[in-house]
Amino acid sequence: MFSGSETLHEHYEPLLEHLSALPPEEIQRRKQAADLSFLNQGITFTVYGRDEGTERIFPYDLLPRIITSAEWATVERGLTQRITALNLFLKDIYNEGRILKDGIVPRELVYSCPQFRRQMCGLQVPRNVYIAVCGTDLIRLENGDFAVLEDNLRVPSGVSYMLTNRRVMKRIFPQLFRSYNVRPIEHYTQVLLSTLRSLSPEGRPEPNIVLLSPGVFNSAYFEHAYLARQMGIELVEGRDLVVHDNVCYMRTTSGLRRVDVIYRRVDDDFIDPLAFRSDSMLGVAGLFNAYRAGNVTLSNAFGTGVADDKAIYAYVPDIIRYYLSEEPVLNNIETYLCAREKDRQHVLANLDKLVVKAVGESGGYGMLIGPHSTAKERKDFADRINANPRNYIAQPTISFSRAPCLIGDELEPRHVDLRPYVLYGDKVTIVPGGLTRVALTRGSLVVNSSQGGGSKDTWVLS
Repeated sequence: MFSGSETLHEHYEPLLEHLSALPPEEIQRRKQAADLSFLNQGITFTVYGRDEGTERIFPYDLLPRIITSAEWATVERGLTQRITALNLFLKDIYNEGRILKDGIVPRELVYSCPQFRRQMCGLQVPRNVYIAVCGTDLIRLENGDFAVLEDNLRVPSGVSYMLTNRRVMKRIFPQLFRSYNVRPIEHYTQVLLSTLRSLSPEGRPEPNIVLLSPGVFNSAYFEHAYLARQMGIELVEGRDLVVHDNVCYMRTTSGLRRVDVIYRRVDDDFIDPLAFRSDSMLGVAGLFNAYRAGNVTLSNAFGTGVADDKAIYAYVPDIIRYYLSEEPVLNNIETYLCAREKDRQHVLANLDKLVVKAVGESGGYGMLIGPHSTAKERKDFADRINANPRNYIAQPTISFSRAPCLIGDELEPRHVDLRPYVLYGDKVTIVPGGLTRVALTRGSLVVNSSQGGGSKDTWVLS
């Protein structure tokens, strides 16, 4: 909201004026109305490993985050460039492997990635689109520029919170919303549906599209049900699908119905017990063969996780230069790969200053924040790094931007990031906004909901 300690950003002036004119009890009344709206809609997420219960109402902050149209234009260009290059990278490593032969990305780094799927080698993917849905995490640095913290390419979540945040915000602050010229995001689900439709197998002009969920015990089940309802497609689990003669069908009360496109929210490992983990109860036996035969499209494709491996992340600027002959519009955060001897020694000597992450983890798990860690935690991470250096990367502790949040009756600064959602089918589409995640705990740098984070509405101005 402020540049430095005194200067109010111009685009935040109407918001501050509006809030200043409201009595504290009215602000609290609206906060309670927002919480009640989330409760009534069942907008929850699941926290695993906590004794006090797993199901939580998603924490929501009333104050919107506001982004100017000029800033958003840069974000849009950068994300379009990034998803285009990562799709080309996936196509290349599963086919010719030019980038590996040319030594731009180390071959052993790709082949040692747990998400690399040898079954995908030489397989033709519909429209060459490996990543149709992407949620890229951005942070704003001290100089005001956005930078990429990580890419989420496997089963990116959180878009339902972006959409419901907006709906609640329009109801709680209707006059304020009208006074700003905010670009709409409500069309996201229809753009997602069009993207999935564009990837359907040849000769299927009216494709049957389903959303495959692990089921009600998954942390993002609310989102699965919400998106399926908004798109007007069936929400299914593995037991609802069956494969005959390399064609996928859905069980219905009137018999089997062919399925053409699956928007999957199930990880590779669990999606087909014949091709991947044989002990999975969530998947569909034979689904990979139906996919390989070209009779069903899965979005995102199998094996996309290799491109959001946190070690591969360090090479994305080089990947952009290699395939597009362009400089990255959005920069990476400086990253040390513990698989490199020199980097590893630097990381081990500076564990108290760095953020260390396990390359395959998400949700804020498997992470050490050096300045906030104990000597015992640093010793534990040093042992883990020495035992399996390929599995860890480290980054400087970034002082990323803060936004005002309503904490009790006070406005207090909290660290925020931004996850815009990118769709890639016939063209790249990015709805103007995203999920602004907030580290609600004072001083915390971890914005994940599973670690005590919340969210706020993101307003991109016209």
